[in-house]
Amino acid sequence: MLWIFPGQPLHRESPLPDDDDFLAIARLCRERCGYDLVSHQALSAHGLSPHTMLQVYGVAMSLYRSRKLRHDGLHPDLIAEHSLGVYAALAACDSIGEGDALELVCRIGSSMAGMGQRQPYALGCPIGIDRGVVEQAAAEAGVFVANYNTSGHFLLAGVATGIEAALAACQAAGAFSVSQFPCEAPLHTPLMAELAGELAAIVADYCFQEPAIPLLEHIGQTRLSAAIIPAFLVTELQQPVYWEQTWQTVRTIGFNRCIEVGSGQALTKFNRWIDSEVCR
Repeated sequence: MLWIFPGQPLHRESPLPDDDDFLAIARLCRERCGYDLVSHQALSAHGLSPHTMLQVYGVAMSLYRSRKLRHDGLHPDLIAEHSLGVYAALAACDSIGEGDALELVCRIGSSMAGMGQRQPYALGCPIGIDRGVVEQAAAEAGVFVANYNTSGHFLLAGVATGIEAALAACQAAGAFSVSQFPCEAPLHTPLMAELAGELAAIVADYCFQEPAIPLLEHIGQTRLSAAIIPAFLVTELQQPVYWEQTWQTVRTIGFNRCIEVGSGQALTKFNRWIDSEVCR
């Protein structure tokens, strides 16, 4: 069985659970992050940005659902991760504890929030257009392809004006739809090198154990070891997420049963899209 961990959700789910497992994760959020999972509020007037709280929320829900699955007697043979889903995935394979996973994404999110105070960044999502066209539009606008989710679903990241220009070019080239969202940092682009030293110092505060369950990373589709996890957590924010390649690798290995462990079903939808093209 494969468990897949999604990245940051676009919004919170409603209603929230209220069982013992959820309450335990909510307590960890308060203690380790200064974040109230129930009210979706920072516990300090000088606390977390909205984007950072959403990142912590995403990891918290993945941790909660990991607990529920295990209580139901389900255990993964392989874990794959997408973007910020890596923190919950590390906890799921016993490389770090749940509290450390929450605190780590909180501290990294807070560091990234500072970028948005210096420069307006945005994400752009063109759908239904070829990869080459998207890459050309991004390059000409001075932005980057951050996520290669399927052959026709991409996420761009960069300066807001560049994202707007790239999406306009994609739309003119025949994209089925385009959408733009504000963000605090251009995740999965070379622009994140600005924070590399600061992020490396944060990651160095944590001890990573050898994953008890194989963990497949989203760049080169290799298995993460304890020795390379710290460097990966810094460099992966500077490189794109190749989810289509990750899912194809999983299929090649022979995994057919997959559970998305987190908020929403974005990765499950991407997987269906990728599988449908294989079957044509």
